[in-house]
Amino acid sequence: MKALRIHGMKDVRVDNVDDPEIQDSRDAIIRVTSTAICGSDLHIYNGSIPQPRPMTLGHEFMGIVEEVGKGVSNLKRGDRVVVPFPIACGHCLFCNHDLPGHCENSNPEHYGPEGGLMTEKGGALFGYTDLYGGYDGGQAEYARVPYADYGPRKVPDNLTDEQVLFLTDIFPTGYSGIDWAGVKGGEVIAIFGAGPVGIMAAKSAWLRGASRVIIVDTQQYRLDKARQTANAETILWESNKQVVEEIRGLSKGYGADVCVEAVGFEPDRSLLDRAKSVINVEKGSDKVLLACMSAVRRGGFVSVLGVYSSPFDNFPIHQFFDKGIIMQGGQAPAHKHIDKLLQHVANGDVRLDDIISHRLPLSEAVHGYDIFRNKKDNCTKVVLKP
Repeated sequence: MKALRIHGMKDVRVDNVDDPEIQDSRDAIIRVTSTAICGSDLHIYNGSIPQPRPMTLGHEFMGIVEEVGKGVSNLKRGDRVVVPFPIACGHCLFCNHDLPGHCENSNPEHYGPEGGLMTEKGGALFGYTDLYGGYDGGQAEYARVPYADYGPRKVPDNLTDEQVLFLTDIFPTGYSGIDWAGVKGGEVIAIFGAGPVGIMAAKSAWLRGASRVIIVDTQQYRLDKARQTANAETILWESNKQVVEEIRGLSKGYGADVCVEAVGFEPDRSLLDRAKSVINVEKGSDKVLLACMSAVRRGGFVSVLGVYSSPFDNFPIHQFFDKGIIMQGGQAPAHKHIDKLLQHVANGDVRLDDIISHRLPLSEAVHGYDIFRNKKDNCTKVVLKP
């Protein structure tokens, strides 16, 4: 089969590889019909999260069941399914607490209580390096899905692939940022990052009754997409101070009730920002998280959806304490939310496919990574068709 594999920093190729096979009684083999490139994939592509051997990327995929192991009774050949991005067993301590990203059985070689990029990790993710389990992902013609009796969800025949594909990751991830904050209605939500996750967070904020949704980004074309697809007010980032002042101006001077960080440790940076990271021996920058800490109101909530892979010495613990900020972040519990979010899509409460800017065959995946990573051709989301 053909699969998009990482071979080194900024080196991805569509290779011919062996078809996956059933390795465990709880496995399923999926013929992939749609898959997507995620912003998190770019951390591997950029070399920021290391992967020493070739590996099939991709954790946003869906398709048709071709084969199931003897332990899978809820799926059969021909079923059409969407697959949540964490690989989770469904019965350990953390799975039982709706924390599939912390599954203690899916990533035995690197799992542990400490946490951190190069130390002990949580549960496994599809196509996300050996550190996260070493499982090949779904940017391929076929994929092996472990714990298939727990993860994949059947898709109604009347819904297209593109209507439901983002239930794999970015919609549950965006929703988690709003859910963690306990949004009940009437809140002002400020979202940093007008990429796919940020836009999904905005759509989720409206589902939960927000009174105002503001999205911040450095790229005007992404803000235009956020305004078009999520009916959000937008702010073009020119400086930390300017953004914070504008958000306070839109929230009676208090700051937003909830700030969602949907960028992570690789934001757009100046040469000065990059030099500072080198001097501080830090990977990337926490500039967006710092802006969230300033833009949120006293007693407000900061949701961290962007990936952070290293410590930062200048974390504003004093600001966190004085303002009484509540903060939560991490891998989204996709399994927890996917069923109700699928129902929202089926009911017509929310549309997901309007963020797609490019549809490409798998054979053109290398081009897809280039335009997505370098923000070419007004690229916001690439869907690949194997």
